[in-house]
Amino acid sequence: MHPKTPHLLFFLAALAAAGGRTAAAAATTLTATPAKLTESDSSITIRWSDLPDPDALDHVAIYSPPSSPDRDFLGYLFLNGSSSWRGGHGELSLPRLPSLRAPYQFRLFRWPAKEYSYHHVDHDGNPLPHGRHRVAASADVSIAAARPEQVHLAFADGVDEMRVMFVCADQGKRAVRYGLEKEEKEDSWVEVGTEVRTYEQKHMCDSPANDSVGWRHPGFVFDGLMKGLQPGRRYFYKVGSDSGGWSKTYSFISRDSEANETNAFLFGDMGTYVPYNTYIRTQDESLATVKWILHDIEALGDKSAFISHIGDISYARGYSWVWDHFFSQIEPIAANTPYHVCIGNHEYDWPSQPWKPSWATYGKDGGGECGIPYSVKFRMPGNSILPTGNGAPDTRNLYYSFDSGVVHFVYMSTETNFIQGSDQHNFLKADLEKVNRSRTPFVVFQGHRPMYTSSNEVRDAAMRQQMIQHLEPLLVTYNVTLALWGHVHRYERFCPMKNYQCLNMSSSFVYPGAPVHVVIGMGGQDWQPIWQPRQDHPDVPIFPQPGSSMYRGGEFGYTRLVATREKLTLIYVGNHDGQVHDMVEIFSGETSTDASAANSVDETKLSSGVSTKLKISPLYLEIGGSVMFALILGFAIGFLVRKKREAAQWTPVKNEES
Repeated sequence: MHPKTPHLLFFLAALAAAGGRTAAAAATTLTATPAKLTESDSSITIRWSDLPDPDALDHVAIYSPPSSPDRDFLGYLFLNGSSSWRGGHGELSLPRLPSLRAPYQFRLFRWPAKEYSYHHVDHDGNPLPHGRHRVAASADVSIAAARPEQVHLAFADGVDEMRVMFVCADQGKRAVRYGLEKEEKEDSWVEVGTEVRTYEQKHMCDSPANDSVGWRHPGFVFDGLMKGLQPGRRYFYKVGSDSGGWSKTYSFISRDSEANETNAFLFGDMGTYVPYNTYIRTQDESLATVKWILHDIEALGDKSAFISHIGDISYARGYSWVWDHFFSQIEPIAANTPYHVCIGNHEYDWPSQPWKPSWATYGKDGGGECGIPYSVKFRMPGNSILPTGNGAPDTRNLYYSFDSGVVHFVYMSTETNFIQGSDQHNFLKADLEKVNRSRTPFVVFQGHRPMYTSSNEVRDAAMRQQMIQHLEPLLVTYNVTLALWGHVHRYERFCPMKNYQCLNMSSSFVYPGAPVHVVIGMGGQDWQPIWQPRQDHPDVPIFPQPGSSMYRGGEFGYTRLVATREKLTLIYVGNHDGQVHDMVEIFSGETSTDASAANSVDETKLSSGVSTKLKISPLYLEIGGSVMFALILGFAIGFLVRKKREAAQWTPVKNEES
């Protein structure tokens, strides 16, 4: 036997050391339970043990499908979210995750501080994990049954119709069953078929939407149309198939074209809560918005209502699974109440979009989606279409309108051509011309980017001028009552405006000949731009309020619209306290004969501290009586959100509050 050479001895020693490290690493265990998520499971528990030399940036990354490379995680959680992490063991809990049509897997990684890279960062500039030092991986966590998910309703072209859309893992035959009886009985429910659509990675226009890091197959989107509905009745329905499984039973109130009252919940820029760190900033506040609206809908009982989300829907920004989180989040309200949308910059904008004038600030806000997920996952009334220009499916749901009770609602796209002579401008003009004011005395106009705002959004100034030049004449000529906008993540109500001039300074008035403009982009996006600084005090943190701005607020929330033939009322409700922060009443000049719409509460004091003679419907007395419960719920949600954020190493961006 020959003596070992120094090189061989060194090699064997290195191999033994590597083997020791491998053995130590192999001893670390990672589990995720339950192994199969059922409908009754509300969370996933992740446990680890025997992790040597734990570090503050050790983390568990989340994957679906399990074949995903280490670098292509959905998100991650720092182990220091567990109180026992310093001992090399602990557990973390995740709320139930949406189905991505594939199992989940969890992997534990080390992340030495010396390997930070500020060239690979998240939306807030924090370094992102690189997935190089995997220590352990869990077994797969599967979804027990591939039942229909992401159920949501929308009005259709016919007043006796209701559309329902949902997602399944395969494109097998699915149907919709519906009827007036709560329980399905033989011959008591009608069954209708569905259409199905999807889209592919090759259809995405830019990164990250067309990269492996952002792309996950969206499943198959089914579209069913319930017809022949009696007006103003509660219908029950479910979707699916005998072979693939049925959803639970949902219900809705059908549209009544002769109703003398209108109820709607309106906001923009809500976004999505995601219970882990990921590539983009997600919107914790959106949870509270959905919960408060759900409370309001339940308080309405058998009154018809709908929801209006005017742009910047999920803030997926090209990370496709965020859409799954979004639809799972809104399903409690959208499966029982029509959910209407218009397109925003974060659904659409990409560098080579078909219409991009020099004065518009259209960038890469859509994350390469170019409106395709938005166009396939929603279907609004009408048939507005614009080719993407790259062979991908057409962009849809751009502009449309419908009547709901005594209000005519109009939606536009601020991201596509709206100047005079364009298809959109022609549609808006023709639509407003034919409004039947004897049936719908009020008209509400909605779009994403605002025509009027006092926020420091200088880059959109040229676009606002174009909107005033090309769109405002339509709003004034055809007596639009209310113009609602998003994009700026605050609430701001202007007086009735015509060419920058204010026509009435009150909060309760007969329609003066121009619309009240209201920015309602406070639905949940957690970055809020400051108000425009005063020219004479540029260094003083004072947010000036011009004379035309009647109320501005930094509170997240939503607006509630209630209208009778006599009066339209828009109320701004805050997420953190459930209180009315602002209200405007616009009278049509007609006399209401609907006694049920009588107002009963006077001398309501707004959060601004100004006591005015406001009139609030009995519904808000009920809501007021539930404020304490909602406050406790809100504080609990806030506490859990803060605990989750505090466990991470990164500091979230602070909000600007007025």
